[in-house]
Amino acid sequence: MADVEKSVIEGRRVRCALVGCGRISKNHIEALKAHSEDLHLVAVCDIDPSALAAAVAATGARGFANLDVLLAESDADVVILATPSGLHADQTIRIAHAGKHVITEKPMATRWEDGKRMVQACDNAGVRLFVVKQNRRNATLQLLKSAVNKGRFGRIYMVNVNVFWTRPQAYYDSGTWRGTWEFDGGAFMNQASHYVDLLDWIVGPVESLQAYTATLARNIEVEDTGVVSVKWRSGALGSMNVTMLTYPKNLEGSITIIGENGTARVGGIAVNQISHWEFKESDPQDHAIRDASYETASVYGFGHPLYYDNVVQVLRGKVAPDTDGREGLRSLELLIAIYLSARDGRRVSLPLEY
Repeated sequence: MADVEKSVIEGRRVRCALVGCGRISKNHIEALKAHSEDLHLVAVCDIDPSALAAAVAATGARGFANLDVLLAESDADVVILATPSGLHADQTIRIAHAGKHVITEKPMATRWEDGKRMVQACDNAGVRLFVVKQNRRNATLQLLKSAVNKGRFGRIYMVNVNVFWTRPQAYYDSGTWRGTWEFDGGAFMNQASHYVDLLDWIVGPVESLQAYTATLARNIEVEDTGVVSVKWRSGALGSMNVTMLTYPKNLEGSITIIGENGTARVGGIAVNQISHWEFKESDPQDHAIRDASYETASVYGFGHPLYYDNVVQVLRGKVAPDTDGREGLRSLELLIAIYLSARDGRRVSLPLEY
């Protein structure tokens, strides 16, 4: 990778531009406000005039209706992409060519080759590529990850991930890009993307998987429901079950791990509650269980400000990025494998490329 040390930003606030002023943009705006001593939102961009006007009114940032104009006229150091997923690759490449760092929402791309192009473009330009994985910052998942890292489970036997949410037809009808293969992806790619990430980040490398997907109720191109059986390189077995058809509202976003020396379940509607925590040996982290759980009505959680902690420290030259482009490719690879398996009716081995 080209040397990015030359782009360390010191002695001033990091100037940020936000592209895409829709559903998730509010989380980024609030996160930037929480880091106002280090981050300054100088520009917002959207092709929808009403969404752009609302963002300008809410932030006071300069508004742009075109990304290329923003890149030419804005002095932003970092561009945040909260646009439809299928646009991320081309937009990232244009931003990298302009010499600016990129923060992209999940998933980083809807195609494997596009994800690789994004990483290569940022490498060539010597800029950072951050992929938002804010759920990793949840206190509940931090404890679970720590327990795995410490070996508290012993050998892990089984892992189960459930995402039982609801997205009405009106949700998909709210944007022409929603529910399309080109720009959105289905329940796995879009809504459950952060949970697919847990398969690798929490448990470890996946050896192979077998998936089924279906469009059972919504008028969309992609799946509203799917299941996948997973075998990890460690020998652990498990599954992931996803639907956007839960009646009448979001019910569960959970991960359960069963091992020889421990069993734990992080549940709630968005992995926000530790509902079971039992290990053969005690550990000081056990005292943090009650404080780690929290109430939320939002499936997004509260991880965006915590995610930006790392972004700030990286751009100040103090730490390495937690979730850069290469880390983003790990969960994208799993997503692509799930879709290949479902399409072809076969078990898919990983990695996709040797």
